[in-house]
Amino acid sequence: MEIIAKQERSKKRVELILQTAESILLRDGLDAITIANIAKYSGLKRTSTYKFFPTTDSLKAMMIKGYFKDCENVFREELTPLETNQVSVIVLKTVEVMYEYFRSSKPAQLIILKNTVSPPMSSESMHGLASSIEYFIDKNIELPDMYNKSGVYRVLTQLILSVFALNAKENGELNEVGRIEAHRAGLSYLLNWINQSS
Repeated sequence: MEIIAKQERSKKRVELILQTAESILLRDGLDAITIANIAKYSGLKRTSTYKFFPTTDSLKAMMIKGYFKDCENVFREELTPLETNQVSVIVLKTVEVMYEYFRSSKPAQLIILKNTVSPPMSSESMHGLASSIEYFIDKNIELPDMYNKSGVYRVLTQLILSVFALNAKENGELNEVGRIEAHRAGLSYLLNWINQSS
């Protein structure tokens, strides 16, 4: 996760706050992430938390940003060419990378996929992940250029996340149905875009 402090001591406090918030999220749920609980479980004074995170929403936003960055990094690591020109296979791999990340990161599942109100996901985080997906897909298949191609990938990213979120909320966690439906929706969207730009 991104650290917002510059001095080593402050960085360690921010790391402790974020680790404590994640523990609370896993143990007691999103609503239990409060400044009082952070102070209680981290051993830090409330003023230490307020110094870096003036509100619980700012703390949750930093957590969300960190999980998006982690998912983005997974895409950056997936550079092995798939040796196919089939859009379906490329979209499936894209969905699978996201699926495996969220399946293996319960905190990301809880705060991103099951969280619909507060705080909202930042467009910066969404754009970063979409950019990584664009890079990953473009490394594997040559798609036509058209106006606002990066916007197309932002919509694709949001579409996959929306299907995952619906699946996680309906079933209590992300499961295989979410993966299948995200592939179907993502492929349909991308093929439609390709057909329009041909």
